[in-house]
Amino acid sequence: MLNSKRVVFCLLIPLSFFIINSCSSKGGGVPPNPCAGVTITVNGTTTNSTTAGSSDGSITASATGGSGFTFSINGGAFQSTGNFIGLAAGAYTITAKDSRGCSGSKSFTVSSNDICTGLTFTVGGTATSATPCLTTANGSITVTTSGTGTGFTYNINGGAFQASAVFNNLSPNTYTVGAKETDGCVRTASVTVNPTAAGSLFATVKTIINANCAIAGCHTGPTPQNGINFSNDCEIVNNWDRIKARAVDGNPTFMPPPPNAALSQANKDAITAWINAGHQFSN
Repeated sequence: MLNSKRVVFCLLIPLSFFIINSCSSKGGGVPPNPCAGVTITVNGTTTNSTTAGSSDGSITASATGGSGFTFSINGGAFQSTGNFIGLAAGAYTITAKDSRGCSGSKSFTVSSNDICTGLTFTVGGTATSATPCLTTANGSITVTTSGTGTGFTYNINGGAFQASAVFNNLSPNTYTVGAKETDGCVRTASVTVNPTAAGSLFATVKTIINANCAIAGCHTGPTPQNGINFSNDCEIVNNWDRIKARAVDGNPTFMPPPPNAALSQANKDAITAWINAGHQFSN
């Protein structure tokens, strides 16, 4: 009996030892962190935007501490290079991630090379009214500045700068005028050239033409006869000879055509008076 128990005891000891040993070797531990002790360092250079409000700045970033880097800006999608363009002035965070997934970040600031910094000048303009429908327009704008700045030159509607602040031969319209200071700072303003009031003779003729053509339906609407729309002031001015021929002389027929009656003698006289005065908008 003693020998039998001894054999069983001896067999049990190695078996339990194996089980304990096996459990401790597999242990269920957490895999090691591949980024433990790894430092990813991001470096880079910035190019400032050229003017206030422009988006032409850039950041060129690189990284050390790993390999196979990709880069993102402000938490965006990663890309294969560290070049980021089209940036406005502001703060940005560049993150670099290597092939193991280890990452590092750095903040960059894109500034603005605003040549207007420190200059407080403003731009305006004074305008003289323009007579509508002239072959050579007679409106004008004189650009004005106030505040700091020296050596101004001037432009209109984005054109070339000139020494004179006066722009002539302008039709009624709204214009953008600019003033450029010696260092290149440009500021702009909107100035309106208003039309002069219509002359009394023209105003009477316009009423006659529109009233009679509206009834006839010939020179109004989206598809006027011969492309002449007498609801446009300048179409009346530019076609004065046609108006005389048709409405006053009846050549080749009177306007308006039948079944509408020809103009009264008083209306014909009003048209003749306007033509004899110069047949302009201002007459």
